[in-house]
Order: sequence, then structure tokens, then C-alpha cells
Amino acid sequence: MDTPNRDKIIIALDVPGKEEAIALVSRLRSARTFKVGLELFTAEGPALFRKLKALRKDIFLDLKLHDIPNTVGGAVRAAFRHGVQMMTLHASGGREMMAKAAETARQAAEEGKRPKPLLLGVTVLTSLKGPDLAEVGQASDVAAQVVRLAGLAKAAGLDGVVCSPQEIEVLRREFGRDLVIVTPGIRPLWAAAQDQKRIMTPAEAVAKGADYLVIGRPITAAPSPEEAFLRVAEELGQT
Repeated sequence: MDTPNRDKIIIALDVPGKEEAIALVSRLRSARTFKVGLELFTAEGPALFRKLKALRKDIFLDLKLHDIPNTVGGAVRAAFRHGVQMMTLHASGGREMMAKAAETARQAAEEGKRPKPLLLGVTVLTSLKGPDLAEVGQASDVAAQVVRLAGLAKAAGLDGVVCSPQEIEVLRREFGRDLVIVTPGIRPLWAAAQDQKRIMTPAEAVAKGADYLVIGRPITAAPSPEEAFLRVAEELGQT
């Protein structure tokens, strides 16, 4: 994927409301894509998307959908209507659920004559380790579980996956460039790890094969978010 380094950075809008979100987006003039997660979406709903679009920003809707196939398909169609460029669903929801999402995205794009949203299967959350998986009845080998779910996502027609930086290389060995890889758990050398356990620096993640990096507090909590964003972009070789 030939993406400019600066555009590989997705800003996580992990804030409680619209005012804080729009203030951050307005300060991050150089950033293109912003992640709207559960807290912000629950607080503000799709109305926030119109604000982001007015600021000429792309939207990564990170709700990690996990429901029956028709419900997930309906959510994908609704997101497309609101102009979402990327969205997530749990790969553990199964092949049928993911296939329905992929089919709905293709149909909506054809009907709307617009590019379809990028659908990403969430493999194993970056907050989880082997013992956490075992506790909920899954195999405790995180990498094996990620590969299994990524293969299922690919077979179901999804565009890519979300995984921690530690699984990038094994996924590239297994699937080549057939899957887009979006990686949270990214922390620049000058930032603290905070609550994610499987982390890596931006340059390391891209070198291993990540297509997009999701970064939140190291940028959004900085005294100057724009300067922090440009500092991360510089780490990736962006001038």
C-alpha cells in the first residue's frame, strides 16, 4: 500500500464529547484520519460525522461490531451513509457475520457510486495477553489466535485486520500484502506505555509491515498536538 507516511497516522479521539473532539481536530491540521470509538460515538452519535466532514477529515469508526449478521450488515450500511471511510468488527463474530458485512459494503458502494468503506476485523485486543484469553476459554497463544482470526477475516472478504504490533510480522509471513494491517498500541519513544500491554514505536511498526498506526494520548494529550503529530510523522521519515 503506497500511502504517504503522514497519512498512515490515525488519531484516536478518545474524548468524552463533541466540543473536545472538534477542538482537537481543529488543532491537528496535518492529520487526515480520526478514530471515533465507543465513548465518543455513544455521547454524540452520527451528528459528529458531519462536523468532521466539514473539517475535511476522514472517519475511522471503531465500534468493533459483534452481533448477528443482518444487524452488523445494517450497521455497515448506516455507516456508509454517514461517509465513514474505515470501520471495525470483531473477527470472533464469525465468518457469516463478516461475510454479510463485506457483501453489504460492496452493495452500498455500488448503489451509492462511492468507494466502499474499509472493513477491518479486530483479532485480539491490545489490552489482552495469553492468560486473559485462557480465562475466557480461548487458546492462550496470542499469535496463533490472531493468525486464525485474520485468516477467517480474509476468507470472509474483509479488507484487513486490527492487531497489536507484535503480530504484524507473523501476519505478513502468513498472508503477504493481502490484508491491510491497522495497529494500535503505538507509542513513540518519548511517550509512556499507559494501559496497553503489547506496544511498539511508530517506525518499528511500519518497518514490520503496518499500513496504519492508531495513536491517541501521545499526540492528543501533548501541549501542542500538531507538533506531536509532526514529530511522529518525522519518525516515519515524513518531512
